[in-house]
Amino acid sequence: MSRIHEALKKAELEREGLDAAPEVPAPGAQVATEESATSPEPAPPSAVHDLASGIFTLDVLRERVPVGDWHPDSKAVLFADSTPQAHPEGAEEFRTLRSRLYHLREKQSLQTVLVTSALPTEGKTFVTLNLARAIAHQHHRSVLVIDADLRMSRVHQGLGAAQSPGLSEYLKGEVDALDVIQRGPQDNLFIVAGGAPNANPVELLGTGRLRALIHRFMPIFDWILLDSPPAAFLSDSSLLAKVSDGVVMVVQSGVTPYDIAQKACKEFAPEQLVGVVLNRIPPGLAFPYHYYYGRGHGYGKTPAAQSNGNSQK
Repeated sequence: MSRIHEALKKAELEREGLDAAPEVPAPGAQVATEESATSPEPAPPSAVHDLASGIFTLDVLRERVPVGDWHPDSKAVLFADSTPQAHPEGAEEFRTLRSRLYHLREKQSLQTVLVTSALPTEGKTFVTLNLARAIAHQHHRSVLVIDADLRMSRVHQGLGAAQSPGLSEYLKGEVDALDVIQRGPQDNLFIVAGGAPNANPVELLGTGRLRALIHRFMPIFDWILLDSPPAAFLSDSSLLAKVSDGVVMVVQSGVTPYDIAQKACKEFAPEQLVGVVLNRIPPGLAFPYHYYYGRGHGYGKTPAAQSNGNSQK
């Protein structure tokens, strides 16, 4: 009798649709909705479980997030909205950096990348923005930039976007994720600005809300780039590295002391450091090789991206 009772109970649960908890779709999974079930077109390949609003895609995110009135700083970005025109050589270097990251991704999990530097004003925000725009120029590639430098956020300045609400307000629980995400003329480039400055953001970064934010958007975007505070003398970057797959270190050519650069690199596990970008190479001194450190590599001459940018951060 007990087996018959169990079989009847199971059949009843299956009829009510309660026999199993709903699954969160994996990255790239197709999601069937009431609308798509009656439509001959397949569901979009990119979908995510929104903790507040159910299931949506990158296309839905574009619909829900209005295009911002961005005015990019020509000194901070090398790519025009449609084509890289003003600085073709510099733009090519960021295409090279983009390609290197894709090559690394063939060998290991690499989607969330932390961009940092040893000291302030070495060009980490400049590198973050132009790498993001290089990715967004690719067909069917999307990127989210999160300004995680809550002490001195600059991502919004480079793009001419709004500063608030941003990550600071989100980490305090004052706003939802969809309240802080912005997008500009490039359809595939989204940002989360830093928000109101915070002199001591370590507690905010350690709440777990940043990890939740990243996990929420990972199934939507091909890449998530985090702009980080300098690593040599602040603990922020170490906390941010815990929610990142890899770290790119920006070093200013001829300025960053070797011992300081070494100290900054030691803030991260060796397997986390995927590369070094040499920034602000003086005109006439650019060369096709520079010292590079990455997963599975020692120090040595390996082709890598350079930048002649003039960004101050």
